[in-house]
Amino acid sequence: MTIAEQQYDFIIVGAGSSGCVLANRLSANPAWRVCLIEAGGHDNSPRIQTPAGTITLYKSPTYSWNFHSTPQAQLNDRSLHCPRGKVLGGSTSMNSMIYIRGASADYDRWAQLGCHGWSWAQVLPLFKKSERNLLDQDLNYHGTQGELCVDSARDPNPLSRLFVKAAGRIGLRRNDDFNGATLEGAGLYNLTQKEAKRLSSYRAFVGPILQRSNLTVLSDCQVRSLVIENGAAQGVLVEMNGQSLRLGASREVLLCAGTIGSAQILLESGVGPKAQLEAAGIAVKVDLPGVGKNLQDHLDGLVTVRSPSPLTLGFSLGSLPTVLLSPFKYLWRKTGWLTTNYVEAGGFARTPLADALPDVQFHFVPGYRSHRGRLFEWGHGYAIHTCVLRPKSIGSLRLGKNRQLELDYNFLDDMDDARVLIEGLKLARRILADASFDGLRGKEILPGDQVQTDEQWLAYVRQHAATVFHPVGTCKMGVDAMSVVTPQLKVNGLSKLRVADASIMPTLVSGNTNAPCIMIGEKAAEMIVQEHGEEARLRSGGSVSGRPRHAIRE
Repeated sequence: MTIAEQQYDFIIVGAGSSGCVLANRLSANPAWRVCLIEAGGHDNSPRIQTPAGTITLYKSPTYSWNFHSTPQAQLNDRSLHCPRGKVLGGSTSMNSMIYIRGASADYDRWAQLGCHGWSWAQVLPLFKKSERNLLDQDLNYHGTQGELCVDSARDPNPLSRLFVKAAGRIGLRRNDDFNGATLEGAGLYNLTQKEAKRLSSYRAFVGPILQRSNLTVLSDCQVRSLVIENGAAQGVLVEMNGQSLRLGASREVLLCAGTIGSAQILLESGVGPKAQLEAAGIAVKVDLPGVGKNLQDHLDGLVTVRSPSPLTLGFSLGSLPTVLLSPFKYLWRKTGWLTTNYVEAGGFARTPLADALPDVQFHFVPGYRSHRGRLFEWGHGYAIHTCVLRPKSIGSLRLGKNRQLELDYNFLDDMDDARVLIEGLKLARRILADASFDGLRGKEILPGDQVQTDEQWLAYVRQHAATVFHPVGTCKMGVDAMSVVTPQLKVNGLSKLRVADASIMPTLVSGNTNAPCIMIGEKAAEMIVQEHGEEARLRSGGSVSGRPRHAIRE
């Protein structure tokens, strides 16, 4: 395959949440030549487009990078799995499609840390810009003209509503809009779906504009390093079809490869902590000590219960008719099991350790979550995942010997995280113990009735806690010595280079990270358009003509 053009105004690395937004907004100017690069392949698999297929993607060698952490010292030296999307749409093509922005205080905290322009009042219009809310929710908080459809679950399992009822009975009020006036409460999640199909960032922002002649989309194209000359990012070196190619960027290179990918590309390019790069045998271009530091993620624990009821999601003789009919119900009426995202309901709660904000999030699963880590278990049940919203433990990402990627969450380095998680798990157990579940109740498999004291809970957390796959922070935005990018997302020490994805978050938001990353893409596009606007207006007198220069491999 021939790449029609190897010199662009903007090169965007990563077709995930932020990168697809940037591709849309920047290519809206016909005078700008934009190249969007994705290391993964196409997203046309029914496993991706059908909501229930998400469970088959997390360990897929085709669609996931399948990173693993270093042994976690405080989690019994266990290595944790960290799937990241390797496909057009990035992790939005494999996530649970939950649309959550987090607490308004999260963004005000960024502003207080020196990230001017990122307060809640300043980012709310950007959330609204990209959203097409289909639920008639409060227009003070929601947009209706954007590309990203936000809808309710098409056919939620009856147990998802039981969870909301049970949570209410222990004092967690019902919340029908976690992105409205308040985050706290329990309810059914809003999802990024359209007509009962997954709506990834690629399908929302790039798919509809592929006819733009100034936009090139390259899939199955791996960025090996940045081209850095004269103190500036001049382009990228890529590998495609077994060939090594140099793609040039006359204006800017925009890293949107995610918390792991963006930091790794910087390190591979000689941008990072000097001593670490030299030890890995990499020539230092910019000594930037914060690259790879500040890694944060939501530590998660599980309460899982067996149930005799085939009403829950699962495989059994009793559920066989439901399973066999599900493809037909989905194709004919867009209902049934195949519409589920598995975490249809959840909520945000304050433990006794919380301040004014919720400190834990629940993800309710109306099916049995395997106690052995399997994708499927024979039989039925239900479960609650509980995660720590604002962890204090900070990890890092680095290149070790032979440039091997080392991902260290450093979970439970601060034991306050363990205390919050234990209190959250106790709340989850109380919800599942409510009489609302009496007709479906079975044995609690994890942690099990034998776990009662805080010491027993801590032992359980050390042996079974994991992550809900929300890594952020390795290219921190800020104004201190460990900041990698400025509040304008420009990489310190280099020109013509920005990072715009979850890696720039100085602190982890209180919830799922897809919606915030889409907002980051909107914010980056706004700043870029403003900065380059005058020159763009001078150049826009001409028109870009010719056939579309898309080089998507299917």
